[in-house]
Amino acid sequence: MDLETLSRLQFALTAAFHYVFPPLSIGLGILLVTMEGWYLCTRDRVYLSLTRFWAKIFGLIFALGVATGIVLEFQFGTNWSTYSRFVGDVFGSALAAEGIFAFFLESGFLAVVLFGWERVSPAFHFLATVLVALGAHLSAVWIIVANSWQQTPAGYHLVETATGRRAEITDFWELVFNPSSLDRLTHALLGAWMAGAFLVVSVSAWYLLKRRHLEPSKKSLRLGLVLAALSSVLQLLSGHGSASGVAVNQPAKLAAFEGHYPASEPAELYLFGWVDEASEEVYGPSLPGLLGWMIHGDADAAVTGLRAFPPEDRPPVNLVFQAYHLMVALGLGLIGLALLALLLDLLGTLERHPFILRLLVLSVLGPQIANQVGWMAAEVGRQPWLVQGLLRTSEGFSPTVGSAEVLFSLSLFILVYLLLGALFLHLLFDKIQHGPEPVEVAR
Repeated sequence: MDLETLSRLQFALTAAFHYVFPPLSIGLGILLVTMEGWYLCTRDRVYLSLTRFWAKIFGLIFALGVATGIVLEFQFGTNWSTYSRFVGDVFGSALAAEGIFAFFLESGFLAVVLFGWERVSPAFHFLATVLVALGAHLSAVWIIVANSWQQTPAGYHLVETATGRRAEITDFWELVFNPSSLDRLTHALLGAWMAGAFLVVSVSAWYLLKRRHLEPSKKSLRLGLVLAALSSVLQLLSGHGSASGVAVNQPAKLAAFEGHYPASEPAELYLFGWVDEASEEVYGPSLPGLLGWMIHGDADAAVTGLRAFPPEDRPPVNLVFQAYHLMVALGLGLIGLALLALLLDLLGTLERHPFILRLLVLSVLGPQIANQVGWMAAEVGRQPWLVQGLLRTSEGFSPTVGSAEVLFSLSLFILVYLLLGALFLHLLFDKIQHGPEPVEVAR
C-alpha cells in the first residue's frame, strides 16, 4: 500500500478505537447526574449505590479515552504535517479551548466524584458530578467545531507562507458556528447519549436475567430506557436535519449516501442495496422521489447527483452508501427496541420477556456500531478532501515519513490496541461482576 493509504488507515484505526470511549462518558455523565440528583431528592440509598457503581465505570472509560486521544494529536505532526501546517491556526484555537474549558474541568472534578464521597458535602459532590458531565459535553463541542470546519470552512482566509498556504482565522465565532457545526454537534451528542444509555440498559438487563442486584437494576434500567428512548427519537429528527444540511453544503457526500448519480434529477431513496461504481448503478429496493421530498419537500425536485462532479472529486460511493445505510438501520432498530422495552417496563411486564431482556443486553453494541459507521460515512464521504474544497487528502500527509515506517507503527498500534481493548473489557467485566454495593449509612 502507498503512503497515503497507510497514513489514512493508521489514523482511522486510532480514531475509531478512541471514539469508543468519549460517547460512553458523555452519555454516562447524564445518567450519573440523574442518579445522584434523584438520591438527593428522595434519599433513596439505592440511587447512591448506583451512582457510586457507575462512577467507577465512568472513571475507567475516562482513563482509556484520555490515553487513546493523546495518540491522535501526535499523529497530526508525525503523519499529517502538511495538513497540520494548513489548519494549525484553526485547530490550535479549537483544541486549546477544548483543553482549557473542557478537559481540565472534567478531569479536575472527576477526582472529587471518585474519591470525595466521605470528604465533601453531598451538595458539593453533586456539583462535581454536574461539572464532570458538563466538561465531557464541552469537550465534544470543541472537537466537533474543529472537525466541522473541515467539512464547511468559515471565518478564515488563506495566506501564503514560506512552507506553503495556510488557513488563518478572521472571525472566531464564524468558525465556531460554521454551516455544519450545530447540526453535527447535535447528532454527535445524541449518539453519545444513546451509547451511555444503552450501556446502562445492557448491564441492568443482564442483572435481571441473572436475578442479581434486582432493586438497583430495575431503577437503573428504567432511567437508561428513558434516556435511550428520548435520545433515539431525537436522533432521528437530528439525522434528518443533518442530512438536509449536507445536501446544501456537501452535495457530493449526500449523493454518495444515497448512490444518486444523475447530475440533476428527482431522486429515489434506497432502503438498502449495492452500488456498482463502474456502471454507476445501484441495485436494491427504493422509494421513488422520497429523497427529493425529504430534502426539498417536493418529490419531483431535482437532487444534485455524482455526475455533477468530476470523477476525481467523488468519494468512494459504495463504502459511504453501506456505512450510511447501516447507521440508519441501526438507529431505527434501536428506536423500536427502546420504545418497546420502555412500554413493557412501565406496564411492569418487562421481566416476563427474557427475549427482550437478551436483546437489551446486546443493545450496547448498537450505538457503538452506529457511531463508528456514521463517522465513516461522514469522513469518507468528504473525500477526496481533507478540508472541503481547500486541501486534498493526497496533499496533506507527511512526505518525509516512509511507507515502511507507517506500516511498522500501524502494526504496533494494532497490537497495543488489542491489548488495551482486552484490558478494558477485563476491568469492565470485573466491575460488572461485583455490581452495585449496598450503602449502609445515608450521607
